[in-house]
Amino acid sequence: MSGTYLGMPAFPRAARDAVRDTTLRGNLRHATHTIRDKRARAVAELADWQELRAAGKAIKDRTLRHLDHYLVRLEEAVTAAGGTVHWAADAAEANAIVTYLVKATGESEVVKVKSMATQEIGLNEALEAEGIRAYETDLAELIVQLGEDRPSHILVPAIHRNRAEIRDIFDQEMGRWGRPAPEGLSDSPAELAEAARLHLREKFLRAKVGISGANFMVAETGTLVVVESEGNGRMCLTLPETLISVVGIEKVVPTWQDLEVFLQLLPRSSTAERMNPYTSTWTGTTDSDGPQNFHLVLLDNGRTDTLADEVGRQALRCIRCSACLNVCPVYERAGGHAYGSVYPGPIGAILSPQLRGTASEIDASLPYASSLCGACYEVCPVAIDIPEVLVHLRERVVQGGEVTRNGVKVTLRPAKGHAAERAAMRAARWALDHPGALRAGQRLASRTRRLHPKRLPGPGRAWTDTRTLPEVPEESFRDWWQRTRGGDR
Repeated sequence: MSGTYLGMPAFPRAARDAVRDTTLRGNLRHATHTIRDKRARAVAELADWQELRAAGKAIKDRTLRHLDHYLVRLEEAVTAAGGTVHWAADAAEANAIVTYLVKATGESEVVKVKSMATQEIGLNEALEAEGIRAYETDLAELIVQLGEDRPSHILVPAIHRNRAEIRDIFDQEMGRWGRPAPEGLSDSPAELAEAARLHLREKFLRAKVGISGANFMVAETGTLVVVESEGNGRMCLTLPETLISVVGIEKVVPTWQDLEVFLQLLPRSSTAERMNPYTSTWTGTTDSDGPQNFHLVLLDNGRTDTLADEVGRQALRCIRCSACLNVCPVYERAGGHAYGSVYPGPIGAILSPQLRGTASEIDASLPYASSLCGACYEVCPVAIDIPEVLVHLRERVVQGGEVTRNGVKVTLRPAKGHAAERAAMRAARWALDHPGALRAGQRLASRTRRLHPKRLPGPGRAWTDTRTLPEVPEESFRDWWQRTRGGDR
């Protein structure tokens, strides 16, 4: 993953700081509630939404089962159309390939379409280390880049910023990256967007190399697809002489007929639109039209290892719509930076630990960054059962063991957990192994129920500040059964 996330604390510590930031929480609450409400209205327009959702899940599952076949087919189609395919086992290899390709053009600047894959591998940092400057052209990514910040949302990377903060970033930072911001810039959306257009226009016209990701790759024709809302992607994909696309291997779909399903699911789930304003497709190269050199870098970086996990592999269905983030109560309060990954929210809590392994403290903590409420599963357009995968990963963290990541065996140390939790689990195990003691304890709890506190003392006080302890019934089920049925159970 990107070097900008190295050294991040585990989720509990990062979230503790985030929830104290009232401005951040206000920004997140306003943005996520607005997006989720719009999405709900857009989805409600389709009577067959659940059928589309089931179709998307089935297509993804079938493709993942035969991923080797479809990737070879994709490579053959891209090559036949005039493109060049490169295979990258991990982030270092992908960065080395892209750096070599840019240097081969003699250029020292590139323009970029918003790409999760290039953020995942830390491509901007790798290019900068080699003297190549990468300009982000998506408005939100531009805000993040100018502010020397990190993305905090899949769809809206600068969701944690409000308009006044964005105006200040433009005022202070645009001059260092080229054209200064207009004097007297206000925080109105129209003026901020115009300032970004002026800042980027010369870069679009000057750049000889463009770098993109892709939302989908169609195996039967070797076609790549990018959907976006601003038009910056169209500029990056058509104006440069060389186009380099870095795409995760799970983004392939078999046919155009399959693509049709996702072009209905993705816009409504992400931007709450019937279709994206800009849907760009390209197949290899065409004489005198668009880039004359096209390179596709197919990125593994832990995906093959994830595919080997029968439960966890469903995370690879993800089409990066971000719907799960917008309904997650944990994300809404903690924000994206607390996840320590380019993939925040519920999908990040299951994807990042699988791509990176759970050996680090932060990746071992991510499967616990959830209340398991299930809202993420209900809105996922490809029916990823995120709660199921979270529980599965928690089991793996607790048990430890050995996993393979990018061909390297990693030993997972069993999580120790909280001392009080371990003591409680040992006591529960003993009680369940001794039915007589369990029965006596239940009767004692019932007879002393009037003396039970409404709030826990000591360390438990924080837990009961927002919860009421359940009342103990007057009679246990075991005693009720014996009294009414005349038998012992």
